[in-house]
Amino acid sequence: MKAVLFDAENHYRVTDLHEPEPGPGQVAIRVAYAGIQWGDTMVRDGHFPVPRPFVPGFEASGHIVAVGDGVDASRIGEPVAALTSAGAYAEVALAPAALTLNIGDLSLRTAAGLGWGAPTAYDLINTVSRVRPGESVLVHAAAGSVGTLAAQFSRLAGAGRVVGVAGSSARADYAAQFGYDQVLLREEFQDKPGDEKFDVILDPVGGATRRYGLEQLAPHGRLVAYGNLSTYEPVLADVNDLLMQGTSLMTYNSNLLSRTHPQQLADSARRALDLVADAQVRVDITAEYDLPDLAVAVQRLTDGSTHGKSILRVS
Repeated sequence: MKAVLFDAENHYRVTDLHEPEPGPGQVAIRVAYAGIQWGDTMVRDGHFPVPRPFVPGFEASGHIVAVGDGVDASRIGEPVAALTSAGAYAEVALAPAALTLNIGDLSLRTAAGLGWGAPTAYDLINTVSRVRPGESVLVHAAAGSVGTLAAQFSRLAGAGRVVGVAGSSARADYAAQFGYDQVLLREEFQDKPGDEKFDVILDPVGGATRRYGLEQLAPHGRLVAYGNLSTYEPVLADVNDLLMQGTSLMTYNSNLLSRTHPQQLADSARRALDLVADAQVRVDITAEYDLPDLAVAVQRLTDGSTHGKSILRVS
């Protein structure tokens, strides 16, 4: 089979490999499309210590072609979307059966755009911060795949005001399509902080953004940290200060959740998928690449020149 290999010299190259066979609890998927996501940049840059060479790729759509022990053989032939620990940038990929969802009539292309971003955004709004009707929500990285979905899930949860923060005018204009009341530029937001307080803040940025976010919380507000796009610099919070205002600093780690409570993550992915299938939520795929172009795709994601969701066409 054709696959993209990430080698010890940090190069992506298309090569021929043997098709993998599913182990217990796994399925093998004939991949149609694979989602490109921020985890690809973290692996490339060494933030995840993955032994090389290996086949990257964490999101796939396609059809199940084989199942391992403990998996119902009637699933063979299902059209699915899957979350993987690696290997999606190949013609055949393995995935946990628990994290492989039947997509019904949803197109394989759209299903590839769900990836980890859909359950993450769903959980940030509905499971972790638990946005309530009338509350205000601030979303950093508003033009990304999680940000565009989080705005829509906030609306469905009844949020009264949803504000985004984006890195450029083009990205702000793009994010505005997804239900934000206002989208601020990151530079303006940092240089001219306003007096507005928020009930919920979603922060994948870290550093100074996270420190300032804690000051922007309304009484009983919740800041959810779910990444470190700008820096891994530690952010310290005074519990006594939080206690006085009833505010909370929370975290969300979908990768950890997939290993500790995979069925919980699968349930959120299913709920997000159903909302997309019912056209209540829109996944916007803005770029599509072929296997040899993966390096370009990951670099464009890194430097912020893409927005929405990028996917790789496999077969």
